Amino acid sequence: MFPIRDHNPSERTPYVTYALIAVNVVVFISYYPLLASQAQAAAFFDTWGLVPAVFSQGSGASSVFTSMFLHGGIMHLAGNMLYLWIFGDNMEDELGHAKFLGFYLLSGIGAGLAQVMSNPDSTIPMVGASGAIAGVLGGYLLLFPKARVDILFIIVIIFKIVPIPAWIVLSVWFGLQVFSGAATPADAGGVAYWAHAGGFVAGVVLILPLWLKLGGPEFWKRTDGHPDHPEARYRIGGSSVPTVRRRK
Repeated sequence: MFPIRDHNPSERTPYVTYALIAVNVVVFISYYPLLASQAQAAAFFDTWGLVPAVFSQGSGASSVFTSMFLHGGIMHLAGNMLYLWIFGDNMEDELGHAKFLGFYLLSGIGAGLAQVMSNPDSTIPMVGASGAIAGVLGGYLLLFPKARVDILFIIVIIFKIVPIPAWIVLSVWFGLQVFSGAATPADAGGVAYWAHAGGFVAGVVLILPLWLKLGGPEFWKRTDGHPDHPEARYRIGGSSVPTVRRRK
């Protein structure tokens, strides 16, 4: 099961979201040949990825930033870009292009720091945009808790798309990150669960002032947790990202 789209159309073209997706893809293509060699890939990620042990010693500060644009494989990249594609446009719509970019990068930095704090002596490099994207999910949860998200369920040969409120999808996702992080040994490789959880919390914290400015709990009561514009409706099959004008 995984999300494939939401029913929350954007008012403006999400240029920064598109640019971030493009940059991640271009960067991945630039070093993809290195992945054929385990030694070359390891050396590359050790140089440009976030290595907690190195960072904890006061070196490699720039790796908090560079690690956000690296991925360990095609599926790693594709999964992250799917989430950014689904949820990024609405956050960019709310924040504006420049503020969204800052929000995205700060969420990624928060995610990196959370991973370092979870095991500061680790020599395993952390790479991926998922921490920054987790921040996007955290912000989305505050602003659009009841926006419908289409989830694709695949059971053997049965394919079923089910719309589920965002607060359920994102709360379950966050809970899985925390549970998996707590259940995984600190020195184990694989998924950086604490980076995901840290990025999510960073996104919530960064969007909290905007949420309060909109009215906080009163904002939720006023909108009933839904976007303040008509939701998108889809036919079964492909569709592009729709755009609508907000109601006055």
